[in-house]
Amino acid sequence: MDSNILLESGTNELEVLEFIINGNHYGINVEKVREILPYQEITPVPNSHPCIEGIFMPRGDIITVIDLFQTLGFPNPDKQNNFLIVTNFNNLNIAFDVQAVLGINRVSWKDVVKPDATVSGPGTGIATGIIKNEDNLLIILDFERIVEGICPETSLKISQVTELEDRERNSIPILVAEDSMMLCKLIEDALHRAGYTKLTIKNNGQEAWDYLCELKKNNGVEYGAKCLITDIEMPQMDGHHLIKKIRETEGLKQIPIVIFSSLINDDMKRKGDLLGADAQISKPEIGQLVGILDSLVASQIYGTNK
Repeated sequence: MDSNILLESGTNELEVLEFIINGNHYGINVEKVREILPYQEITPVPNSHPCIEGIFMPRGDIITVIDLFQTLGFPNPDKQNNFLIVTNFNNLNIAFDVQAVLGINRVSWKDVVKPDATVSGPGTGIATGIIKNEDNLLIILDFERIVEGICPETSLKISQVTELEDRERNSIPILVAEDSMMLCKLIEDALHRAGYTKLTIKNNGQEAWDYLCELKKNNGVEYGAKCLITDIEMPQMDGHHLIKKIRETEGLKQIPIVIFSSLINDDMKRKGDLLGADAQISKPEIGQLVGILDSLVASQIYGTNK
């Protein structure tokens, strides 16, 4: 489909599936969506979280169904006319019960506004972006945070780096581009535990790009960013577009880049490889991220030996 071409070329566009809950308009990145199904019989799971309706099995796959109405604090009176949005992210297959599906909107990440702290504060908000769509405001939901709130075991596996806490400290400068305040803190804590002490955090690809351009202008790339860790989904500039710009720019294109995203699957890996990413890791696997950083740091090409 056309969105594949757009993302491969890093044109900073995305497609958002628009749906309705209690008359309000919400969105999800099409890259997370496997299929849309009419509501069907759901088997309840005893003692599960109140927001979990149960499970169903389309074509042999057992999929957990989350009641997005209850998650957002709305009643869900007429389930039989609802739809199930079946998703895949963070290596999980999860369906979300919604009222109606309206269609797909193609937008630029530049048109996605980051909610302020009153809407998306640390540990509370579940909105990652807001789009002005004709007469409506379309809220892009943070589905990773929704799932983590219901199933905390899906969060970053910080325990993977606990045994690394006594390692030698390393001051190689690492730039991180991540729009989630919560994940920024978790990534920062995990990398500090693993010995990486010089981190610069930017809240989206545009901020990371501006920082890199300033470093280049002042001949400071070696001192400010010898490695980049980037998310894919970010307002203003996504990770794919950021990688494309870096790989096209003398003085920056040598920087090793690791994609750390909930969207890592076979198709997205192919796109990241074509754009020039050195490694791509699904977000729960923070231990793998540390291993990749160790390898890049030890490389005679990309950095100094530890």
